[in-house]
Amino acid sequence: MSAKSAINKELFTPHDEKMLAGVQVKRRTKKKIPFLATGGQGDYTTFICLSVTNKKPSHVSLTKVKQFQGSSAFVKRSQWTIDQLRQINGIDSNKDCPEFDLMFDNGLGQWVASSAGEKCTFIQILHHTCQRYCSARKPEFINCQSKLLGGNSILHSAADSVTSAVQKASQALNERGERLGRAEERTADMMNSAEQFAVTAHKLAMKHKC
Repeated sequence: MSAKSAINKELFTPHDEKMLAGVQVKRRTKKKIPFLATGGQGDYTTFICLSVTNKKPSHVSLTKVKQFQGSSAFVKRSQWTIDQLRQINGIDSNKDCPEFDLMFDNGLGQWVASSAGEKCTFIQILHHTCQRYCSARKPEFINCQSKLLGGNSILHSAADSVTSAVQKASQALNERGERLGRAEERTADMMNSAEQFAVTAHKLAMKHKC
């Protein structure tokens, strides 16, 4: 089972929620820790997860989840509603990159995803979710590639593939129909020629009898 599937099963499903997307991240800038702070739990892996409740009206949340080294459990650390999200900064609108920022009412998170592809998928689904569930003020998406902001591009791509397949099949049928039509025309021409030949032969035979 993947980490994201495990997070969904352990943290969201028991609360009648489903995880829509998740991205493994690290901070771009180190968080300042007080000099006297002790008792840390060591290294950990961080995920930013997007989830929605199954019951209506739907509530969408972004949750920071951690898994500490040596533990198989996942722990919720921070959570924000989608309405608290003010801005998503994709850092570079000209190319894929793993960096992105999330700005909330009460703070800013500067992250580096485990891969550019994982970050792009997360932002794509986040944008689609905001368009669907944010009724009042929608968050601002800046420095994001246009391919990520065209609605649910994953579904659009699938739809485009199906449409393309249908168009190709239709074209093949049309071409086949044209070929069949031409064959039928040739057959009709041959039948007409044979009929004319038979009439002519019959006339010649009658002439010879006379």
